Amino acid sequence: MSPVPPQPCCVPSRERLTLIRISAARSAARRKATRGSTQGMARLDGGWFLMGSEAPDTLPLDGESPVRRVGLDPFFASLYPVTNQQFAEFVAAANYRTDAERFGWSFVFKDQIQHPMSRVAILGAPWWFRVDGASWSRPFGPDSSLAGLDTHPVAHVSFADAQAFCDWSGTRLPTEAEWEYAARGGREQTTYPWGDELLPGGRHMCNIWQGKFPDNNLAEDGFAGTSPVDSFRPNGFGLFSVIGNVWEWCADYFHTDWHALASQRNPVGPPTGATRVLKGGSYLCHESYCYRYRNSARTGNSPDTSAGNIGFRVVRDL
Repeated sequence: MSPVPPQPCCVPSRERLTLIRISAARSAARRKATRGSTQGMARLDGGWFLMGSEAPDTLPLDGESPVRRVGLDPFFASLYPVTNQQFAEFVAAANYRTDAERFGWSFVFKDQIQHPMSRVAILGAPWWFRVDGASWSRPFGPDSSLAGLDTHPVAHVSFADAQAFCDWSGTRLPTEAEWEYAARGGREQTTYPWGDELLPGGRHMCNIWQGKFPDNNLAEDGFAGTSPVDSFRPNGFGLFSVIGNVWEWCADYFHTDWHALASQRNPVGPPTGATRVLKGGSYLCHESYCYRYRNSARTGNSPDTSAGNIGFRVVRDL
């Protein structure tokens, strides 16, 4: 999608007004989900909050700024990202095959590979390898399993896989605005769900990388890979693991300046795009490389991508 047209000086823009009207109509007609169970979910009251950030450590090229006032209807949000156990129940009930299983491979971080004969390094990101046979149920390669990982977030799931789980469970993926509102936990304009300090009192609050990325993982938070979804304190809404652990798919297409046209009330992303929004960062994020384990931070990826640090959580309308 082309960049949002600038607001011309002195004279309003017909094209811009048309796009704003389209955005408002899409917000009003956004997908609803009311069939699924609310067990394991928190009811969030919605209302108005300040989305985005203009703090010095934000990434303007990602479209984090400017700060804007956004209003949301009430909704339910899952307390945790979807776990391996939950995803296994879905796969068994729906006889579902993920994109990684159909393609025959997925991306695995270099330190986790257990099958060195079936890997291809990724140009520009040599710590990622395409590993034949890797999938949600074999996260480190064809000889691996989910033993001991039932309560860890499911990974190696594409956007389509996440959508399929939602269709089965009667839920949906959150919009980016809903995700950020939920992650903030009722706090206004803090860097993290718990405040502005990464290690308050020296306490680890999320599962991210410690050490020099990508060759020295100190795992000072107790985890070199994914962690059980309840390993760290919940935010003010009772939601766990919103920062770090695994990236979480959102419903919106990714765009760096669409928010200039988006509706203030229940905003959704642009109508088309090549990538979908991911929020929250992962256990591989580090300030020196990917400082996106913040409430306002965002990135995008192609919807057929699966990797060992990509998962999702679900929401449900009232």
